[in-house]
Amino acid sequence: MSDYLPPLTALRAFDAAARHMSFAKAAAELHVTPAALSFQIKSLEEHLGRPLFRRLNRAVELTEAGQALAPGAAEGFAMLQAAWRTVRRQEDDSSLTVTAGPALTAKWLAPRLYEFARAHPEIDLKFSATLRNMDLERDDVDVAIRFGYGQDDGLYSVPVRKEWLTPVMTPELADQFATPESLMNAPLIHDESISFLKPPCDWPAWFRAAEVEFVPTHGAHFSNADHAIDAAVAGVGVALGRRAMILKDLSEGRLVAPFKLAIETKGRFRFLCLPGAEQRPQIAAFRDWFLSEIEKTAHISDEFKIIPIEKVPGP
Repeated sequence: MSDYLPPLTALRAFDAAARHMSFAKAAAELHVTPAALSFQIKSLEEHLGRPLFRRLNRAVELTEAGQALAPGAAEGFAMLQAAWRTVRRQEDDSSLTVTAGPALTAKWLAPRLYEFARAHPEIDLKFSATLRNMDLERDDVDVAIRFGYGQDDGLYSVPVRKEWLTPVMTPELADQFATPESLMNAPLIHDESISFLKPPCDWPAWFRAAEVEFVPTHGAHFSNADHAIDAAVAGVGVALGRRAMILKDLSEGRLVAPFKLAIETKGRFRFLCLPGAEQRPQIAAFRDWFLSEIEKTAHISDEFKIIPIEKVPGP
């Protein structure tokens, strides 16, 4: 038996049939007739010298040889597709796909995007608002903006300013809760999206930083940071808001941060792309814009006493 690979069309037919376990569904995926697909698989079996499928009455199942071939075929086609997408993106200077978390997209990116679009009308910008880990080699994404500690091996990574958190509320609630101690009686809003941070950057930590002996046991809990801030804007209670999520509402007066005391996380946002991709014109333009927009509001941090979380007394 020859070690030369069989025709790619035959392997592609096998891969589709093995994934669907149906010749008809595989044929539909590949836009060929079931007879044409069956012919391709038959030629592959002749090349191999043994059957890859058992043909049953209304179904098929993989033989031992088919089970051995299927994972490699699937991985091979996935790698080819990834390589093809990479090459196409390298040749494309007019489109840019960015992924960021839903909260950052809603509270920070979306309100500012008109400035980038005005400065770069030649770039077709697309956003994917998700926290799912993206594979920049395989997924159709050029840039990822992620928050956390960063394990960015093998990627071009630009860390930006660390995040800090401070209590925010409507001006009406601020009249009722004028001191850190008064927050012991306030309806507190909890942002669970950063519960992974160690040490925790939460209400108990902020109260310790404020030298108030209080551990909250009640309040509304939200899994998304933007939902927690929206609840604060609606007057539901007082949120411990992250800098990036509260800037717009603070600047437009919907929220106030009366205590000027913040705790700083060890986590930060990072701008991520594949090594070398940062030189593509649209990625370089978006990176420079992203970093410059962050610097525009850097002065706000000067208004606060910011205590790094590692310096906050323990419980």
